[in-house]
Amino acid sequence: MLDWGLAPRMVGSNVQRFGPYIILDRIGDGGMAEIFLAKQQGYSGFEKLVALKRIHPRYSQNHTFAQMLIHEAKLAATLQHFNVVQVYDLGEIEGQVFIAMEYVRGRDLAAVLSNTYRRKERLPLPLALCIATEFMTGLDYAHRMRSHDGTALGIIHRDISPQNMLISYEGEVKVTDFGIARVISEKEGFQLPGN
Repeated sequence: MLDWGLAPRMVGSNVQRFGPYIILDRIGDGGMAEIFLAKQQGYSGFEKLVALKRIHPRYSQNHTFAQMLIHEAKLAATLQHFNVVQVYDLGEIEGQVFIAMEYVRGRDLAAVLSNTYRRKERLPLPLALCIATEFMTGLDYAHRMRSHDGTALGIIHRDISPQNMLISYEGEVKVTDFGIARVISEKEGFQLPGN
């Protein structure tokens, strides 16, 4: 097994409640949203770790950003594949739109490549090919996705980057972040102003 030197992040002491979720740690930050490791709590002591994506507080009143996150959640929720991060919940709490997603215990490909570069190493070719094959399998599934009536949706991810390829410590590879994805069969898409 390749030692990437990537230890799991420790849970921070700054724990806060967000509806039925307890935010344990901030694990990601993007242009419009933050991602947190959270614990969903439910009936009779039920608990599940999730990745909670919510709009940055500075954008919480921006209707376009809210619609983009809603679009991402609805689109990703239609994709049921082992190489695509699953969406569990979409909602709004205290004026903040959020998505609860599958938590992938691991790292994104950018972190893995950065670590191997710092160590003056390269990913072994068989491992690189495995990651590429699994990632492409997830994208292929999304591209071939059809609606209930059999019409091709024409989903295009539009943000392929190492940050959006998650690799679990168990070796799973998953596509994430359909935030700017476009469905060609739709007449409208959500885009940031100026893009």
